[in-house]
Amino acid sequence: MDIELHYEEAGSGEPLIMLHGNGEDHRYFNHQFDRFSKKWHVIALDTRGHGESPRGDEPFSIAQFADDLYGFMNEMKMSHAAILGFSDGANIAMSFALEHAEMVDALVLNGGNLFYKGLKPKVRASIAVSHWLATFGSNKSQAAAERRALLELMIFEPNILPEMLHALTMPVLVIAGTDDMVSEEHTRLIYENLPNAQLSFIEGDHFVAACNPGAFNDEVERFLDGVGTTS
Repeated sequence: MDIELHYEEAGSGEPLIMLHGNGEDHRYFNHQFDRFSKKWHVIALDTRGHGESPRGDEPFSIAQFADDLYGFMNEMKMSHAAILGFSDGANIAMSFALEHAEMVDALVLNGGNLFYKGLKPKVRASIAVSHWLATFGSNKSQAAAERRALLELMIFEPNILPEMLHALTMPVLVIAGTDDMVSEEHTRLIYENLPNAQLSFIEGDHFVAACNPGAFNDEVERFLDGVGTTS
């Protein structure tokens, strides 16, 4: 790994890694950090080019983020962990698990998608406009260039075929908001292709972990307790 990822940690017991979404950082999980650290060793990462983690020279991609996670776990001498991923964090978690299933105790996939068309049409339209504006301004503004790179992560990635999920036999909770930016049909597609999955919809939009943390945390804790991730 060519960079050192920033992270915050608390608690003891079995490891629980939390991966934020596109354009965010570890603070997205402020409403989860204290509660989950009472039972687990919580590690909240800033992915490459987000928060306090440097951008580095490697490609800006879901595959690279997953590779960064592998390098991080090796550096931390963590042979296994449960992973909670939100949005692009869920996509990173799926990509990581497809390459390193033996290192994943359980997955919580919140608001993830397998491909761009899993997002609702109105969301894709908004992203397309934002990408056009960022592309137009990218030659004049570093901020616009960085915005363009983040938007292209959403447009061109991930590229996961539903049948690829058949290989993920660890326990998985697929969880989304009732008014998520990912379509309900697509969320159900993810669930239906996982051999050992549970499905839950929490009242709210894409950002239920932040906006409806009580219900979200109850469901995640119920799942993790049920699959035996507490030491």
